[in-house]
Amino acid sequence: MPRESEPNRPPRYIAAVKEAVVAAFVAFGLFALMIGIRTDQGPTGALVITTRFGLLAELVAAVFAGRLAFALVRRETNLSVDRFIPASVKAAAAGLIPYATAAFLIVALIVPIVLYRDRYLLDLAILIVTYTMLGFGLNIVVGLAGLLDLGYVAFYAVGAYSYALLAHYFGLSFWICLPLAGILAAFAGILLGFPVLRLRGDYLAIVTLGFGEIIRLILLNWQDLTGGPNGIPGIPRPSFFGLPFNSSENGFAATFGLSYSATHRTVFLYYLILALALLTNWVTLRLRRLPIGRAWEALREDEIACRALGINTTATKLTAFAMGAMFGGFAGAFFATRQGFISPESFTFTESAFVLAIVVLGGMGSQLGVAVAATVMLGAFELLREFDQYRMLIFGAAMVAVMIYRPRGLVATRAPSVSLRARKDVLAKIVAEARTESSA
Repeated sequence: MPRESEPNRPPRYIAAVKEAVVAAFVAFGLFALMIGIRTDQGPTGALVITTRFGLLAELVAAVFAGRLAFALVRRETNLSVDRFIPASVKAAAAGLIPYATAAFLIVALIVPIVLYRDRYLLDLAILIVTYTMLGFGLNIVVGLAGLLDLGYVAFYAVGAYSYALLAHYFGLSFWICLPLAGILAAFAGILLGFPVLRLRGDYLAIVTLGFGEIIRLILLNWQDLTGGPNGIPGIPRPSFFGLPFNSSENGFAATFGLSYSATHRTVFLYYLILALALLTNWVTLRLRRLPIGRAWEALREDEIACRALGINTTATKLTAFAMGAMFGGFAGAFFATRQGFISPESFTFTESAFVLAIVVLGGMGSQLGVAVAATVMLGAFELLREFDQYRMLIFGAAMVAVMIYRPRGLVATRAPSVSLRARKDVLAKIVAEARTESSA
């Protein structure tokens, strides 16, 4: 029976048409100047205005049709696909996560063997593992401690420039500079942590964003130390226990009786960043089970309750920033030795946003989710390189779809930090007594 208190509403299709019209107007306002009107360089070198109103009309019509179909088939506000999956399927999928993790690790180990002759894909694999490590580090700050950090690229830059400057001015090897870069990046994380101890939410995000820009501007303007916009060239490459990857008699190939190939260095760099990423993953999983890891998760859920439990929130925030920054510094040192050249243009806000997107899309606090998101995002980004004009549009639409239909990320399931080894049943008598006391 219809509810008497419910006011008369217009037919469903009229409301759907209204939503579609509003979406079409918004799309027209957004795309009119970006797509409808374009400036190109003419034969004389002057700018010539080119109109593409046909393409603009097609996009607006596509938005109208998509929003209309969406409004007509929508049944309720909750659009998550989780409600369509049976509980038994969810339980079976959760049980497969350890096997999926093992399979992911096996594939990562054999990538250089399979792609040995394809330098492009091998470099792409190195890039994916690098961003996976950055995601692991940021996951400590955002996923475990619940602190929104938009300036994570600052620690990445500190690690890269620390290694480059130490190697350039003091002639230290990569293996000595690597821990020093992590320590200096952790110190930068502590410096960031002190001003934001009383901030949370949007205010914390703004301060961390400003910190990232401060580091970039320092690197850009302190030309005597960092080289300014010219960067630092000629950064030394790492060696394999003192064996350089060159064609000399004391090189890696000659020592092991192999024919020299430049791919040897690339394979070594891949396994190096893979080892660093696995170390980051292992340390993060171990920290989650320690009291500091539980304090991070308590801080993420409710800071006031965390204080009421006697947890030192100051130390908790500082350790989260320091640990996440240290792993970002390790990744930055690897980036510097892999590229052989660094400049401030490599450490913009876009890098922070991309790493944060990896953490959020993968699943907050999920280590496997970070690895999957980094692989999917970077892999899809490269596959869409041929569609240069529409790549970002497709990429953004896919991210919006994931956030709508998978709001908790691609891999939302993660093992709890603490769990009972054996299931314990609670007697009904105890439950009844507890309810009686609470009602009284």
